[in-house]
Amino acid sequence: MEKALIVIDYSNDFVATDGALTAGEPAQALDSYIAGLIEDFIDQDEYVIIADDLHVLNDPYHPETELFPPHNLKDSDGRHSYGETGQAVKKYLDHKNLYFTDKRRYSAFTGTEVDLRLRERGIKEVWLVGVVTDICILHTAVSAYNLGYQIVVPEAGVASFNEVGHEWALSHFEGTLGAKVIRK
Repeated sequence: MEKALIVIDYSNDFVATDGALTAGEPAQALDSYIAGLIEDFIDQDEYVIIADDLHVLNDPYHPETELFPPHNLKDSDGRHSYGETGQAVKKYLDHKNLYFTDKRRYSAFTGTEVDLRLRERGIKEVWLVGVVTDICILHTAVSAYNLGYQIVVPEAGVASFNEVGHEWALSHFEGTLGAKVIRK
């Protein structure tokens, strides 16, 4: 095992047209690509992490309660993986190289076992896909950089509801974090 794919917030609430905090069509356009990456990584005996927001309605202790409308609420359909990606996840649900983690902050590393699980497997390279580029992908990339991981961000695998922020984040990954951004 040399690398891991971290699929960040690719849930119904962030992607579906009627999602609570949707990135809409740009996010929906990633679906086949992300589903294919999940299958490729599993088939190549690489590690896949599904990292999804977990919120409780009106949580007074969570800063996002004031920043964004309720989304990815515990036990809601909004937390389920979207579309073909959801089907790929179901296909490998019991696979030894598929791991699920709930996250309560933007970074998939903050307050989770992601770093521990990657280090146990000797993984040094992380591929980041999902939404949104300039929030959760960005914060996960900064954490990965600070923890010493090599970062790969396929442009075909990330989207945002803010095109300016999306482009800025892609540039930041390359110029500031030394990430490899695979351009479309």
